[in-house]
Amino acid sequence: MSKISAIVVGIVVVLVVGGFIIQRSFAADNAPMPEVGQAAPSFTLPNQEGSPVDLNSYRGKWVVLYFYPKDMTTGCTIEAHNFQRDLDKYKALNAVILGVSVDTVDSHKQFCTKDSLTFTLLADPDKKVVQEYGSLGNFGPMVIAMRNTFLIDPSGKIVKVWTKVDPNVHSTDVLAAIGQAQGKAA
Repeated sequence: MSKISAIVVGIVVVLVVGGFIIQRSFAADNAPMPEVGQAAPSFTLPNQEGSPVDLNSYRGKWVVLYFYPKDMTTGCTIEAHNFQRDLDKYKALNAVILGVSVDTVDSHKQFCTKDSLTFTLLADPDKKVVQEYGSLGNFGPMVIAMRNTFLIDPSGKIVKVWTKVDPNVHSTDVLAAIGQAQGKAA
């Protein structure tokens, strides 16, 4: 084996092992995902305007707390557009949409402006809430929020959890779950 080949193999091994260790460290740091029947962990995060939003302020309403990887990417845009399309249906069911990613307030503001989103996006660049909800993940070298959703009832209890959701149909699925929980057709 030539000296250059040995160096290349050594670099690849270091990158693979290093990447595995980094990925494992994030997975190890991730809190367990809250389960159905548990109280939703409370938090306060800034919205796309930089104003603090406290989860507890939504008591008395259904909350769709959805975590997504990255503003202005294909799947996240599809998911956000579908929530926006169905926003009046959510309002009719006494439900609010709260989207959370590790993006910044400025990124959320740009996303909302570019895509005409009128529901609340919350910025968690410190990854504390994403981690608390067991939704911290990796995409290559990037640390992101995994595409998970928690349906929280008006008393603050988690009533349904979706993981690795399909952004194309997710809003429809969530509406159906709220309607079923309320004993109504969505």
